[in-house]
Amino acid sequence: MSKNKKIYKKKSKIIKDLTRNIFKILNEDAAQSYNYKQIASKIGISDTDGKTQILKKLAELTATKKIKETDRGKYQINEDRKYHIGTLDLTSNGNGYFICDDFEDDIFIPSINLNKGLHKDTVKVYTYNKRGSKKLEADVVEVLERAKTEFVGVLQRNKNFGFVIADDNKMYADIFVSQNKINGAEDGDKVVATLTDWPSNSKNPFGKITTVLGKPGDHNTEMHSILVEYGLPYEFPREVEEQAENLPIEITKEEIAKRRDMRGDLTFTIDPKDAKDFDDALSFTKLENGNYEIGIHIADVSHYLQEKTILDDEAYERATSVYLVDRVVPMLPEMLSNGVCSLRPNEEKLTFSAVFEINDKAQLINQWFGRTVTYSDQRFAYEEAQSIIENCTLESVDTYTMPADISILDKEYTVTKEIVEATLKLDELAKKMRSKRMKAGAISFDRVEVKFNLDKDANPIGVFFKEAKDANKLIEEFMLLANRKVAEFIGQEKGRPSKKTFIYRVHDEPNIDKLNALQGIVSKFGYSLKTESKEVISQSLNKLLSDVHGKAESNMVETLAIRTMSKAEYTTQNIGHYGLAFDYYSHFTSPIRRYPDVMTHRLLQHYLDGGKSPKSEIYEEKCKHSSEMEYLASKAERDSIKYMQVKYMQDHKDQEFEGVISGVTEWGIYVEIKENKCEGMVRIRDIKSDYYIFDEKQYAIVGQSTKKMLQLGDEVIVKVRNTDLERKHLDFYLIEE
Repeated sequence: MSKNKKIYKKKSKIIKDLTRNIFKILNEDAAQSYNYKQIASKIGISDTDGKTQILKKLAELTATKKIKETDRGKYQINEDRKYHIGTLDLTSNGNGYFICDDFEDDIFIPSINLNKGLHKDTVKVYTYNKRGSKKLEADVVEVLERAKTEFVGVLQRNKNFGFVIADDNKMYADIFVSQNKINGAEDGDKVVATLTDWPSNSKNPFGKITTVLGKPGDHNTEMHSILVEYGLPYEFPREVEEQAENLPIEITKEEIAKRRDMRGDLTFTIDPKDAKDFDDALSFTKLENGNYEIGIHIADVSHYLQEKTILDDEAYERATSVYLVDRVVPMLPEMLSNGVCSLRPNEEKLTFSAVFEINDKAQLINQWFGRTVTYSDQRFAYEEAQSIIENCTLESVDTYTMPADISILDKEYTVTKEIVEATLKLDELAKKMRSKRMKAGAISFDRVEVKFNLDKDANPIGVFFKEAKDANKLIEEFMLLANRKVAEFIGQEKGRPSKKTFIYRVHDEPNIDKLNALQGIVSKFGYSLKTESKEVISQSLNKLLSDVHGKAESNMVETLAIRTMSKAEYTTQNIGHYGLAFDYYSHFTSPIRRYPDVMTHRLLQHYLDGGKSPKSEIYEEKCKHSSEMEYLASKAERDSIKYMQVKYMQDHKDQEFEGVISGVTEWGIYVEIKENKCEGMVRIRDIKSDYYIFDEKQYAIVGQSTKKMLQLGDEVIVKVRNTDLERKHLDFYLIEE
């Protein structure tokens, strides 16, 4: 043989997912031992090279004590190692973290060890110390339960198959769809793909297309995509609609006789101008003793929404209405939400009420809870009630002519003297109640809401900001009063916590580490934050929010402050509401759009009827579901705003905007435009004047030649570089001097 001749060895075929498959086999019966031949047989490996790979992997797993050799050549799961079950939390860069109550900190999982685990899946992992470190890492051993099997994405179709590229940036694998499961979808369609299988020898999951949503960029397609992405419905099943339409809606004499009749009390609603469902109304009566009887009347949804019906099942599954920029996806069918339950003017309605006697100092003298029948005399928009508050006085109460430009009737009309007086007195009492609440430690997050003017095709033609004024705060205070007093009524017995099962809305104290981080940021703007005690934190946060109000950095600081807060949630275990400074708080006032309020009504009536406390476990599970659905709905709402902001900016690509740096990362800076609150990114690679490096401690990027610093909160000028509707993302150019 010539010494120059090379001999080429055939390259071995690597067995995919070998570690996972070995663990799967050994986990089937932890007491059973297997030799390499048995393992090879179960995996379906018969060639010599494959068996050699298995032997090497078994030796490797034994050396790292992930398995143990019980007898010569026989292997078993190492029961001395700790295996844990928890939730997989993926990052957009492909790695993950294992979240489990067994550990104080989340445990890092490198992408190569995810073993087909997806975001929020319930997984079984084994943990080990990272080589040369005491820091724990984890490998996914088994996916126990998928958090999600439906994904929205765009179909890339070939002749005989296709791949769905998911919109979700945490879905790291494209979904393979065979020809017979494409369901008529065309190349480039936005679709819903359902996972059907993930073969062990495939890097891609298999799926089928269940819905064709339309073409990317189409308005309705994108709105439906947002809802489907979070598992939120956008239409009711026909049988649910039919059951709603067949409900008896007549208010009979027999039903009225069971209730407190308050149809003669002056009653009105105050809601957004475009509202269609009116959950709540206020009644006002001046008493002979100089006090005031104020009724907070809430739609009696539980009268119509009976348990163990498909209508109630649907409402529970939805748990909340979803408010997108251009539409409401209601919890209840329109016949209920906008019709029979809605407290529309000049109609008799069945209501559930909290009625209070209050004196001029806004002190509570008496209270009553129960079912009522009411009649709304007037419907106001917030702007109309605000006009009365700003232009009338209690000293000279008279009728008021509502200006045509804010009238919901689009013409001038006269408001009666009685309603003017009621509005002004309720506003006066609400301000006293709010003052007491703030002194008790409540936190005032009066955030500006971004709203859009839309044309007939739902295209954004303008942006405006909505800020809570006195009329909004009037309604808020009386709703808070009803929610708090209902919770106290059931939650307290003789000044002590009762043992009755009830639905509470709780809010834990803020995270001290997050507060300290916030202090580090706001100090760079000249603000301070004190964290010595619970009371000091509340006062200091309120001062910060007051000081920053109206400033360029206000939205950024308010957003960061909110992130320090715990998430409010529903539970049967009361811990109070930190943000409102209430020891007891529930949700009673919005049963048309929140299922926990329906449960609150049912339990309240149950106790008013003398019923015993039901078991809390069932209600706790329902509370958990409601909290999860509320979270998903809020994410969908935010996504719809982002989508509309990107769509709005598509028509402003040639315009320069003043903005504020709202975030700093190693790959660029986020900038929020002052005039419309749209946020986009300036990537470091697109800044040509210097080479910038991220400085984490300074919350800045720093030019290496010029030493110029672009820091969180700095004001800059930007121009739109790119708009991506599908990703709901804006890229900016930085306009440099």
